[in-house]
Amino acid sequence: MIDPIEILGLVAAILTTVAFLPQVYKTWKAKSAESLSMTMLLIFESGVLCWLVYGFLIDSLPVILANGITAISGVFLLYFKFRYKN
Repeated sequence: MIDPIEILGLVAAILTTVAFLPQVYKTWKAKSAESLSMTMLLIFESGVLCWLVYGFLIDSLPVILANGITAISGVFLLYFKFRYKN
């Protein structure tokens, strides 16, 4: 049987990761990242990478999945920030 705490972690991981994806899509479709703060993106990506390492250290699938996907999304936003620079 799956641990209820792991289920809660997976639900939280799915919700927080999915919540971030519309911003990536919107930025890509609009071809503009002007409204995104570079400082925020760099701090955010650093924090997500720390969470990802932490997830591996404690061997937590929900933490690894959520932050792995979010880290990739953050890289896309950083790319868009440079690509669509005015």
